[in-house]
Amino acid sequence: MHLAAHELTHLLNVYGYWAVLGMVLLESMGIPLPAETMLLTAAIYAGKTGNLFIGWVIAAAAVGAIAGDNIGFTIGREGGFRLLRRYGRYIRLDDKKIKLGQYLFLKHGATVVFVGRFVAVLRAWAAFIAGVARMPWSTFFVANAAGGILWATVYGLLGWGLGDVINQFRGRATLFLGLAGAAAVIAGLVFLAKNERRLEEEADRMLPGPLQARPRLRPQRSLDSAAS
Repeated sequence: MHLAAHELTHLLNVYGYWAVLGMVLLESMGIPLPAETMLLTAAIYAGKTGNLFIGWVIAAAAVGAIAGDNIGFTIGREGGFRLLRRYGRYIRLDDKKIKLGQYLFLKHGATVVFVGRFVAVLRAWAAFIAGVARMPWSTFFVANAAGGILWATVYGLLGWGLGDVINQFRGRATLFLGLAGAAAVIAGLVFLAKNERRLEEEADRMLPGPLQARPRLRPQRSLDSAAS
């Protein structure tokens, strides 16, 4: 959803910090809203007018990011997983592939959630996917909070310190990050396609038995002992 700068500024004039918090929260839940642009606009507005305090702008964005992602994570965990179990076969997602997704998020989910805060598409969907994959909430929360706070701080201070100058570079930076994110996703899909069977076998060793609603990685030490 596109909103012009003057529309975002109007929202800031009317709702102040709540506009920042709400916009970031909704985008983090998966609704396509320009949260990053809102954060930068609010930071520039704070620097130019003094009507908002940059510290509270950053805090509002961080709280919105953390709260929205946790809502998205819960929706994915409670609803998305059940939908996949019931209808996944219609889109060629059987229990083996769902278990593979669980395994990958148990091993690398923290990195995906943290880095995803800085990539547009992942920012909106990483939390939901982590919930669907049944990533442990404690691990998710730490990575999510760290990414949300760092993202809000970096973009907030850049907008506040550089003012309108940041807009000259934001488009290029967003394009670069978007292309980098897309390239990473494509590379990951190619890797999965080439190594799908091996990874499924590895996932089955580390998550033995039928598909679990609350998966836990089997300790590697136990595997090594069993092998010996």
